[in-house]
Formats: sequence, structure tokens, C-alpha cells
Amino acid sequence: EAARGSGIRRFLHVSTDEVYGSLDPPLEAGEAFALLPSSPYSATKGGSDLLAQAYFLSYELPVVITRASNNYGPYQFPEKLIPLMITNALGGRRLPVYGDGLQVRDWLYVEDHCHALQAALEKGRDGEIYNIGGNCPLTNLEVVRKVLAATGRPESLIEHVEDRPGHDRRYALSSEKIHRQTGWRPQVSFEEGLARTVRWYRENQGWVERVQSGEYRKFYAQNYDNRAAELRRTASGKLAPEGR
Repeated sequence: EAARGSGIRRFLHVSTDEVYGSLDPPLEAGEAFALLPSSPYSATKGGSDLLAQAYFLSYELPVVITRASNNYGPYQFPEKLIPLMITNALGGRRLPVYGDGLQVRDWLYVEDHCHALQAALEKGRDGEIYNIGGNCPLTNLEVVRKVLAATGRPESLIEHVEDRPGHDRRYALSSEKIHRQTGWRPQVSFEEGLARTVRWYRENQGWVERVQSGEYRKFYAQNYDNRAAELRRTASGKLAPEGR
């Protein structure tokens, strides 16, 4: 409502590929795909997409919606996969991997995402949706192994923990539309982006220590330590003799 009354030139609504839900290979979601969110988070993102689109249809608010794949890069809070794995590896701690680690995500370096947002803002068309992918699908386990290689740590640090609720198996985007209409394409390879990211976390240990204090420790215990313990208990139960 505030934007509608302000006479803005463009309203950029930033969303996520999670709104499409999990896709079986080789499917890639185009912008016209149905929304099938499977978690409360992705459901709220899908709902906000529809609300933004409704303001364009009802009031001609100059809305552009973007849906991006997984971002990574400097300053990312270490609850996310890549910074969590980097900071744990640098500290010589175990790297917790949800389930079997074969969930597939498309990875996009944050700088490339920023350039894509600028392209959508300046060259996109009112009322349109643009998928933004990095064209870099990897399983979580592949990502973890690349982090270990980049930090010089052994794969013995990998620890599988109980999977989390609503953990979609595979996200995949088609970014052909934004390529065609704006000319944007990702420029940073995963190897280069990961090297930059590892270097940043090495050089900013003070920042890492500050954000990993207090409430973060409670979050980590709940989401990783407790799940690892539960997986060990489950495995022990399966190995126990019958009747015990």
C-alpha cells in the first residue's frame, strides 16, 4: 500500500525457487510452473509472490518478481549450508549433513545475483516473473566435499544427521527468460565463487565468532547436535538383537 501511493518507478519483489517445490529430473521450472511449496517458509514466499502480482493486476503497480536459486558468498549467516560447512571445516569441527546428502540445489554466487536483480529492475517488464539460476546443480554432499577440498580438511569430518522436515529433494530453474530479455548471465563459476567465499571467512574470523555466539549456539544444538544424536540412537536400535 505504501508503494502504491508513492509513485515509484519499479517495485522489485525478491522470491525463491522453493515456491515451485521439489522437481524430478530432468524437469526445470519455468516462470509459468505451478506453485507447489512444501514448507511454511516457501508457502509464505509463494503467497507474497501472488500478492505482489495481484497489486500489478489490480492497481498497475509496476511490479517485477524474481525467483532465485541458492545464494552463497561473503557475509552469509552460518546457518546456511556453505558458510556452516566452511566455518566448521576451518575450526576442525564435524560437518553435519542432513539425511543422505543427495538433495540437489542450484548454486548462485551472491554478486551474480545482485547483477541479475539490477538487470530485472532496469530491463525487466512490469508484471513479469524472472527466474535467476546459477546453472550449477550440485548435491549437498558434493558441496560439502568441495568445501573440504578448498579448506584442506579430510572427508572424515562429514557427519550425517537426521533429515529435517519439509526438506525438498531437488530444485531446478530455467533462467532462459531473463537471459533473453535482459542479457544477464552468471559470470562466477562455483569453483571461483567458493574460493572467494572461503578466503573471506578465513580473513574474517572475528565476524564469525560474533555471529556464532548466543542464540546461534542454541540453533546449532537443536538443528544439528540433537539430530546427530537421534540418528545414532536410531542406528543403534536397528543393530540391537530382537526383544531388546
